[in-house]
Amino acid sequence: MGTKTIRVSETAYERLAARKREGESFSDVIERLTDDQPDIYAGFGAWEGTDKGDNAREAADELNADVEATATEYARRKDE
Repeated sequence: MGTKTIRVSETAYERLAARKREGESFSDVIERLTDDQPDIYAGFGAWEGTDKGDNAREAADELNADVEATATEYARRKDE
């Protein structure tokens, strides 16, 4: 298999080096990172410009308040 030389910025090099595992070459890192695995970041930003993020935060806040109230009530009853 032949090789190619590519030029990358210092930032790109540092990012690749940070992801390099013991015994891996930079080619191995690039191949692993560009594998056909699903992109877990593909959906990020999908809610931008909608109220879905606010709705999710409100639902989480309500759930947290309910959990806190239940825990407080449980602790009160336990102490009786």
